[in-house]
Amino acid sequence: MRQIMVEIPEKVLLAEKTDEVAFAQEIRTLAAVKLFEMGRLSSGRAANLAGMARVEFLLSLSRYKVFPFAAELHDLEQSHG
Repeated sequence: MRQIMVEIPEKVLLAEKTDEVAFAQEIRTLAAVKLFEMGRLSSGRAANLAGMARVEFLLSLSRYKVFPFAAELHDLEQSHG
């Protein structure tokens, strides 16, 4: 595992009413969702970046107005159907 440091202005954290840990997790998830949406990461790798299971990641996509590709939908239906 590699670590990337990102500086966040204090005013951003205050505006978001959050702390460093919660904001870092949200940034990881947002990056994972966007990279998946752009086709740059598979759903499995995006889920890994977000720190969650693949099914959990796929189920969370609708929160961000992003939807799984046909293959992921099929896999999701198989695991929950």
